[in-house]
Amino acid sequence: MHDLTRCVQHPAVSQDGFKSLSVATYRASTIVYDDPQAFARRVERGLDGYTYGLHGTPTTRTLEAQLTALHGGERTVLVPSGQAAVALTMLAVLKPGDKVLIPDHVYPPVKGLCAGYLADRGIAHQIYDPLIGGGIAELIDSATRLIWMESPGSGTMEVQDVPAIVAAARARGVLTGCDNTWASPLLFKPLAHGVDFAVEALTKYVGGHSDLLLGSITVKDLSLRKALKDVLGVLGIGVSPDEAALALRGIETMGVRMAHSSRVALDFAKRLQEAPAVARVLHPALPSCPGHEVFARDFAGASTVFSIVIKPERTPRIDQALGKLRLFAIGASWGGTHSLIAPMDVVAGRTIRPWDEREGLVRLSIGLEEPGELWEDLSRFLEALGVSTSASA
Repeated sequence: MHDLTRCVQHPAVSQDGFKSLSVATYRASTIVYDDPQAFARRVERGLDGYTYGLHGTPTTRTLEAQLTALHGGERTVLVPSGQAAVALTMLAVLKPGDKVLIPDHVYPPVKGLCAGYLADRGIAHQIYDPLIGGGIAELIDSATRLIWMESPGSGTMEVQDVPAIVAAARARGVLTGCDNTWASPLLFKPLAHGVDFAVEALTKYVGGHSDLLLGSITVKDLSLRKALKDVLGVLGIGVSPDEAALALRGIETMGVRMAHSSRVALDFAKRLQEAPAVARVLHPALPSCPGHEVFARDFAGASTVFSIVIKPERTPRIDQALGKLRLFAIGASWGGTHSLIAPMDVVAGRTIRPWDEREGLVRLSIGLEEPGELWEDLSRFLEALGVSTSASA
């Protein structure tokens, strides 16, 4: 064999005696076939078969299977991000003339998707009060095809009554989807409550280290899975096995990371209720949080993310106070090892349940730093908020 051929053809190596705890990272574009007949019949392999790298490798399929098991579903589809998971779900089921209902607290890019891209293609949307519960039945008309939920909202933390909304939707033959990123399947399982599409931004808790972008859609109905795969196929969308490998690594520690950081987050939330600069704390485990009763009924626990509302007279000092932090990083997303804090602008995006523009909103994501040092850092922020504007002038 010529050296140039040896450079291309990999030698067969025995794997006898080799057994690893980690999942191998299989990278591929081309999938090879034993003979021309197998290649010609590749479509017969179905959605679970390997036909081309874009449609999956053993690495991505392992992550899909693990998420499916956690959600109690039948199949999971991986996509490049959490927003992609929402968008692709809507594209898979909505056609011109259809309508989707979305909650007022939904992730802002979802509103942009509905008001821009979908509207331009003849798909309508209607915004509803996230706390509407079974009352959503009054908004369902003959054009309604999908009701979208996000529980709790990732900024203002309203917890939705998912079972009540699902019951109203099913009575009219309407599909439902839920962005479950805040809870993960460890704390809430949308499919168990009748939801059709359970969406996660794997970027957050599953990835766990702020170094990947990935999303997932899990379903119980295989026809819905086919609808999703059909859209992914015609759009040419797939995910990298390297991203999936990072997610497979992160998911192994997700339980212990969330358990630790959730305990710290709840402790901080309770203590922050007494802070002079804080008007109220939005943490689903606290009675003061909208939808707390639903949370106590349906969720197995709280996650690591919550928000604090700053009193109007202290709100102008938020930016300056954020500059006093040493451990909390200012940034979006959550679920990683580093603690994050972010000022949230929710005024412009609210139409059904308005937000008092005089109040500031700050979201916290608790990481794995030593709790005492984190609280000291947060205390510096609170102390800076406490200085009156007149005194600093």
